[in-house]
Amino acid sequence: MLASPPDARPDVGFERFRTRAGVYERILNRRDGRTVTSTLAQAPDEGTGPADADDAERAWLQSTTPPAVTGTRRAVRTIDLFAGCGGLSIGLAEAARALNRPFRPLLAVDLDATAVSTYATNFPTAAALRTDVEQLLPGDVGAALTPAERLLARRHRDVDVLVGGPPCQGHSDFNNRTRHVDDKNELYRTMVRAAEVFTPTHVLIENVPGAINDRRAVVQRTADALTHLGYTVTVGVVNLAEIGVPQTRRRLILMASLAHSLTPAEVVDRHRRDTRTVAWAFRDLEDTDPTTLLDATAKSAPDTRRRIDHLFDHGRFELPDSQRPACHAGGGHSYKSIYGRLTWDRPAQTVTTGFYSMCMGRNVHPSRRRTITAHEAARLQCIPDWFSFDGVQRRTALARMIGNAVPSRLSYAVALEWLR
Repeated sequence: MLASPPDARPDVGFERFRTRAGVYERILNRRDGRTVTSTLAQAPDEGTGPADADDAERAWLQSTTPPAVTGTRRAVRTIDLFAGCGGLSIGLAEAARALNRPFRPLLAVDLDATAVSTYATNFPTAAALRTDVEQLLPGDVGAALTPAERLLARRHRDVDVLVGGPPCQGHSDFNNRTRHVDDKNELYRTMVRAAEVFTPTHVLIENVPGAINDRRAVVQRTADALTHLGYTVTVGVVNLAEIGVPQTRRRLILMASLAHSLTPAEVVDRHRRDTRTVAWAFRDLEDTDPTTLLDATAKSAPDTRRRIDHLFDHGRFELPDSQRPACHAGGGHSYKSIYGRLTWDRPAQTVTTGFYSMCMGRNVHPSRRRTITAHEAARLQCIPDWFSFDGVQRRTALARMIGNAVPSRLSYAVALEWLR
């Protein structure tokens, strides 16, 4: 509804929070000067008054009930390529709801069958396809649309936001074999082709910062091609911890819009949050009964259990080289966080698909002698508890989807700036 809430904090920018009648409410100022109010989650009491963003947004993250889908304005229509389980779409959906607009994802595409099924469960209005994006959009950039592409364009009209995160292994600074020259880097091309086919108003592409160093200049060529199509394009690296993600995750984002000139730095400035910690994300899960796959703990090998015990028995958060495998025992390596233990009072380091494993990063729980669970990793990725992974049968599939997800705070912040 549109309202002028006198009890919301007047000094925290265009996005404010309050409690009323036992719920957290979010109040947004639109560009036309009007305000929009939406419900986030249940609040701990029935009082009415200003609320802190940390409390309100944590309640949304912890809520097991999907927020009500309401809206009197035109639906936000989206396409999500390389979609995974839908991390970016979670943020788009929340931005639409915050603006009192229904969310209508039209199309989601990924090669991972479990991820596509999970996306379809959570966003049932979308055509969720398990296919290669390059096969779906086979035409060359700048060429006339193929018959298949024309059919896609007719089926999916009036697209507001196109998002995608092309596979980034070839860009990673940890991938010494193919660093900056992987053929997968050319998957950026498909995002330009998708813009030609679907003519979205806005385009968001995210990747690891190393993508900017690709020797074929895929990022710059993508920006140039979208500029040629009439988009205003900006590129920048964002530390997601600055906008409320409880991990020190840096992402390269390319933003293209037919309607607004907006930079990644401006998004950060307008959506800045105080640093959120591991405790903020999942301290309430400390003693959760591991009865579901989402909360199941890893079955660590004896050497891993011994190393975890060493951290706790000696009150350490970094495993000394003498306790590491032989390849680290002599020192001289730069992987200080590997085999490490998280601390409650700091953000996590970047969540990856290896969060079940001690040797894949700083993945040991702060207070329990184990690595983190999929549930805890999902919280660090800003995937709320109401998001369903119920159809997933294998722990490796959970790890792959959650580790590959883009924290929803990113697409929420960018989409809100474009749409409000």
